[in-house]
Amino acid sequence: MWPPQLPPLPALTRAEGQVIDRYLEVLDLLGRINPARGTSTYGSLRAAQALVAKSAELRDALALMHDRGESELHTEALSRALRVLDGERRALRVTVPPQDGA
Repeated sequence: MWPPQLPPLPALTRAEGQVIDRYLEVLDLLGRINPARGTSTYGSLRAAQALVAKSAELRDALALMHDRGESELHTEALSRALRVLDGERRALRVTVPPQDGA
């Protein structure tokens, strides 16, 4: 049995696709750094070191959009892309977990 099909990604420009990809990479790294969810200082350190490069790549993707005249973020399409790519679950790792017994 095959897993259910994901909805298709919305039509994005190449630069928008790069922004989404780089944003999710930064989000994943922030989740690994989160002291409320991390498991080792070494893993957090490595994620923090990688965050510098990935943040610069995100900045470059946004700069490319701006340079090409893409002055607005189409939040509806970008939100759909983030949902298809599991952005909601990935963003939860950045938050503080709920307190036990709450």
